[in-house]
Amino acid sequence: MRLRLPHAPYVANKIAIDLAKSGFVTLTKGVEPVAKAAQEVIEEDLKKEKALEEHVKEIIEENEDEIEYMLADPKQLFWMIKKRLAPEYDVILNFEDRFNHLAHKILDKLYEEDLIRYNVPENKVKNIIYNAIVDYIKMFEEIEDIVLERISHYKRKLIPGSEEFELVFQKMYEEELKKRGML
Repeated sequence: MRLRLPHAPYVANKIAIDLAKSGFVTLTKGVEPVAKAAQEVIEEDLKKEKALEEHVKEIIEENEDEIEYMLADPKQLFWMIKKRLAPEYDVILNFEDRFNHLAHKILDKLYEEDLIRYNVPENKVKNIIYNAIVDYIKMFEEIEDIVLERISHYKRKLIPGSEEFELVFQKMYEEELKKRGML
């Protein structure tokens, strides 16, 4: 699963909490500044990918007639163009490599801003950050299913995509994250 912009604060919070719980990382200014710095790095990365995807969409729209004439599959074409342009946007498409790169960038920012201190190998701290990202992604789908199931049992039926549905979903999602110690 890929990360999306609305996930950034939750992932960042999980990173900060996991670092605080590690026992060998000291958060010099507390959880909030660590989460904020991690969120900035994650959002920057996600915005690069969004810019890449917007460019790919423009290319496809500009060549729509030719694509239809050639009977090309637009989804496959989108992926091929995205793959080709990814290095220009500094976007890593392989999720494992991308999350590893993100973990390094977050660690660098936290260290440079003197938000954390540790006396273990850097890789051990980077692995906590990487695992926090991967754990969040694994739990996201599970939590989403739980929340959607709970919403389906509401007396009043909520319409997916409506503002009310989104507000209820967001509230329940955050409650579930709190239950799991991720907020």
